[in-house]
Amino acid sequence: MSDPNGVVPTIAAIRAAVSAAKATGRTVALVPTMGALHAGHAELIRAAQRRAGFVVVSIFVNPTQFGPTEDFGKYPRTLDADRALCAEAGADSIFAPSAAEMYPGGFGAFVEVPKLDGVLCGARRPGHFRGVCTVVLKLFHIVRPDIALFGAKDAQQSIILKKMVRDLDVPVEMQIEPTVREADGLAMSSRNRYLSPAERGLAPRIFAALQSVRSRAGAGERDVAALRAGLHSDLAAIPGARVDYAEILDAESLETTDRLAKPALAAAAVFLGGTRLIDNLILGD
Repeated sequence: MSDPNGVVPTIAAIRAAVSAAKATGRTVALVPTMGALHAGHAELIRAAQRRAGFVVVSIFVNPTQFGPTEDFGKYPRTLDADRALCAEAGADSIFAPSAAEMYPGGFGAFVEVPKLDGVLCGARRPGHFRGVCTVVLKLFHIVRPDIALFGAKDAQQSIILKKMVRDLDVPVEMQIEPTVREADGLAMSSRNRYLSPAERGLAPRIFAALQSVRSRAGAGERDVAALRAGLHSDLAAIPGARVDYAEILDAESLETTDRLAKPALAAAAVFLGGTRLIDNLILGD
């Protein structure tokens, strides 16, 4: 990393580092994260390195996107391991601010993308995407990246952030990278570490259910209600699972549709024990 300590804790310091990089003609890429990094994040960093001369990874567990009953307090903080992963993957700087740095006293401005944030995870986690949009827009203003990279596992987040960037004329290119999976198909997630061994053994069946609905769509099934019912049935058959949602929506507008006529997002959220896992696939791509 270009920063001797590996971590930049203040807005002023990361702005200075980015300005110095831009002064030498380098393109800047930002990979926003909440830490607890894994191989999926490493792939995002490597993709950023292929596109840019200066890669910033932000590590900030954002309190405004957690609900009152969610896991903000126990969300894993693994900064030493995160620094090692960033260095190996080729990041140039880590921006790891405190909550007080990002949300100083009297902070009260928030960003929302109505309608898109009212379905899927947004319907179950009120205020979540308001927190996501607010912190990401702040990061864009702070780092001023040319490119920002996100993972496709968080499909609703990507759709919402792309609309925010379009609607607010934010001068950043959004790059969405494919979901990185374990060998058995489980989407990599910081929350996978919460799974018991038995739950970890069952978790790949979420992806298998999504693959099954994609196979049925590929074989010609166009009735969305039938596809949705099959997806829900497959997920509900996972021992001990509680299906939070199983949905098939338009892949751009996140609106409901009766028949597959253009790309659709098949998305699932499932509780295994106390751990909520999400995953998705595109149908008709």
